[in-house]
Amino acid sequence: MTENEIGERVLGCALKVHRALGPGLLESAYEACLAHELQRTGLKFDRQLALPVVYGGMTIDTGYRLDLLVEKLVVIEVKAVDSIIDLHRAQLLSYLKFGGWRLGYLLNFNVVLMKDGIVRKVVGL
Repeated sequence: MTENEIGERVLGCALKVHRALGPGLLESAYEACLAHELQRTGLKFDRQLALPVVYGGMTIDTGYRLDLLVEKLVVIEVKAVDSIIDLHRAQLLSYLKFGGWRLGYLLNFNVVLMKDGIVRKVVGL
């Protein structure tokens, strides 16, 4: 399965969760429900995956954690904020670069229409 195929399935799961719950909950609730949907569809994933920073040949465990890494290929960052800001985009881009992944999504569930809460980032795909 390609990154894009995985991404499409993840978005389908996110839409299903958002339709059922709507906006207004905590990020942790959306993350747990999205993980449940991913599992139901047969996608494998890691939750709260530690991501060290490598700088100057040294590995620094700074406490960064990916919300979800799906099929070892697609990074998912779950948000429940009023709006996505540039810092959120930079965070996702950093995760992609540090981990060597090519596709990631910011999923902001605190929106009326889920399509307005989806940001896709690509690095070399």
